[in-house]
Amino acid sequence: MAARAVKTNPLSPDVEQLLSAISEARERTLELVAHLSEAELEAVHSPIMSPLVWDLGHIAAYEDLWLAHRRGGLELLRPDLAGLYDAFETPRAVRGEIEALDPEQARAYMAEVRERTVATLAREGLGDGVVCEMVLRHELQHTETMRQTMAIAGLLPAGEAQLQPARTPEGWLEVPAGPFEMGARPEAFSFDNERPRHMATTGAFAIARRPVSNGSWMSFSEGGGYERREWWSDEGWAWKQEYDITHHPDVAAGHPQAPACHVSWFEADAFARAHAARLPTEAEWEKAATWTQDAGGGLAAVGQVWEWTASHFGGYPGFAAHPYREYSEVFFGESYRVLRGASWATHPRAASITFRNWDLPQRRQIFAGVRIARGL
Repeated sequence: MAARAVKTNPLSPDVEQLLSAISEARERTLELVAHLSEAELEAVHSPIMSPLVWDLGHIAAYEDLWLAHRRGGLELLRPDLAGLYDAFETPRAVRGEIEALDPEQARAYMAEVRERTVATLAREGLGDGVVCEMVLRHELQHTETMRQTMAIAGLLPAGEAQLQPARTPEGWLEVPAGPFEMGARPEAFSFDNERPRHMATTGAFAIARRPVSNGSWMSFSEGGGYERREWWSDEGWAWKQEYDITHHPDVAAGHPQAPACHVSWFEADAFARAHAARLPTEAEWEKAATWTQDAGGGLAAVGQVWEWTASHFGGYPGFAAHPYREYSEVFFGESYRVLRGASWATHPRAASITFRNWDLPQRRQIFAGVRIARGL
């Protein structure tokens, strides 16, 4: 008797593409930490950063919550871990003290969750795709955060974080006053804080074609940049004095024409003042980044370092939190400043002209630099 053929339902092309992308992201995540010991994965390398093994567990818990549980209707694989790997219930200050998964257990948890994800997407499909893309980008973004931790600890793989000299000459891009469309287009994936797309208006301004270089930053530092009180805001000067801040070691060690990195907002603001300039607003930054009416080209070297703006982090007119309030709305207010662009550590899928990053003005762990502006 001939064997009966087993019928299988082929995956739709969109599911196949998503599964391929999340598989590639996972390979990159695991490869990033493959050279590290268990002790290095479990250590607290900085009080403002998570142990790397916590990030691994958090990536898995987030995926299980949104895809297997909320998309697929399954019970959480490990309900006992939900609070441990919730970024708000377990803040960074205590993540090195809790009893969470060790590296071997975290990798096993990631693998089990991924099996559930594959089965769920094969059964349920992507829906509108928003949650699936959010989960994918969440992992890609966490590998950048993990690289920040590894940079602090001197654990980055050899050859990473090699910022390249800018090839575009220094100079200014002049942008006239007027309105422009700001924010993400509705047809593409975007995060809630990038929406809705709306008309914004700027005055006339000039913005540097490329970020400030290591050489320029060292000239600022050696010229009294960290001693001249008049260049610093009250908050920035108090922070600098309390922690005895001077230029980051990577600035002195880097190529003179490469973008300065590991710059805080306080330092960026002081540098701009020292050069009779200011930080661009994020509306100015986005308008300049999309400017196409100048024969000399627009902004150069976008994507090597995040670029601080003068703007506080807040919602656009008509903002609506989606799919959960804690993604961005809880950070709105006067505490956080917006960064634009991307860094060398940002995966291309997670980078866009409209993406809004944010951090506290004293933070230097982020791969951030500065591009200055002036009014016209």
